[in-house]
Amino acid sequence: MSSPREKAKSFLYTYGIILLGSAILSFGLYNIHEQTQVTEGGVLGMTLLLQHWLGLSPAITSPVMDIACYLLAWRFLGNSFARYAITASLAFAVFHALWERFPPLLPDLSPYPVAAAILGAAFVGVGVGLVVRIGGACGGDDALALTFSHLSKWPIARCYLISDLTVLFLSLSYIPFTRILFSLITVTLSSALIGWVQNFGKSPREETAEEQPAG
Repeated sequence: MSSPREKAKSFLYTYGIILLGSAILSFGLYNIHEQTQVTEGGVLGMTLLLQHWLGLSPAITSPVMDIACYLLAWRFLGNSFARYAITASLAFAVFHALWERFPPLLPDLSPYPVAAAILGAAFVGVGVGLVVRIGGACGGDDALALTFSHLSKWPIARCYLISDLTVLFLSLSYIPFTRILFSLITVTLSSALIGWVQNFGKSPREETAEEQPAG
């Protein structure tokens, strides 16, 4: 049985990693994705698709889809997921609000979309990967990918990529292919990096254990 000191260290480590991942993700989205218009797939891409074709505001569709994904993940991944996901989502909102108080801290990469796609993928991959490594989620995309990974036993990188590519493919109905191409670079690299960060340094037994639902 763990001592109070060990429990405290585990608590600080777990939530410290969640805060770090949320900070990295929000920093990258604010300083790169939002400045260069290089987008991701998933819930974000789906809200833009629904807005274009059905006139539905992302202010409505985004929280609805996020909540649905969270509830689905909670059903299969348990209460620990819910605690970590709520913490990560709140931390993301706080950090993003903090970054918004300052002008962009990175150079504008709009003239260099390939560089923006690669660097943006690095921030997303590391930030989300750290949160997912703990068992949480920063948004509906992460919750959905974790659920698919749990049910299918597929690597989480594949689940992220499938959902993102599906949305990007549908987005070709109104977004030029050249713009989608940069998004493809981002989602492919970020998906692979999320899976790498999630499993870095873990044994196959630990990876298998994480596929079981949390209590």
